[in-house]
Amino acid sequence: MDKQQNVGLVEAVKDKIVHAIEGTGDVTGAMVSTVSKTVAKTIEGLGGIATSLVHATADVIQGTIQAVVDVGGDLGAAAKGIVVGVLHGAREAGAANLQTISQTAESVIKTTARMSGDLGAAAKGLVEGAIQGAKELGLNATEAASAAATGALKAAGQVGSAAGERVRNALTGTIAGVKVVLKEPFNSRTQTRNHAPIRRDREGERETT
Repeated sequence: MDKQQNVGLVEAVKDKIVHAIEGTGDVTGAMVSTVSKTVAKTIEGLGGIATSLVHATADVIQGTIQAVVDVGGDLGAAAKGIVVGVLHGAREAGAANLQTISQTAESVIKTTARMSGDLGAAAKGLVEGAIQGAKELGLNATEAASAAATGALKAAGQVGSAAGERVRNALTGTIAGVKVVLKEPFNSRTQTRNHAPIRRDREGERETT
């Protein structure tokens, strides 16, 4: 998919989302329905190629968040709808899995940061969407929540320390009845430097054994 096609997809999705929100007034419902249909249709034209799926989904996410920001919509509800929609769409290509959830979360957080949106609300919405989508598609809700949270935290950390802190705070505790487990998003060479805030529970376990 070249740059011109990318721009076309972003704008097409943006227009559809704006019209859906204005027509229903229900941000979450509009996100789930419109994004799911748009992603599914996009994937059908890709022949289930995983790398193309990642790029296309990123374009769908960008168009969606731009639309929500333009109409002053709830980014948390939008993020929730995006994850549910992407999972339903990715199912057509057999890609409704934890990796897709994590990649979707990363893309949403990066786009939200570029649009100066509420990262905390978006992060919480991502986890809520992962849980709902997992239940609807028969995935493990706890693992789905962890995948979304870890993807969101990874992306926020790349944006900056303040962004990482906002996302981490938003994902503390239980969301939609599921305890969120933040897994280390860094590689082994950077774990020592970055592990302390995320792995407190594990360190506590070692101290009590």
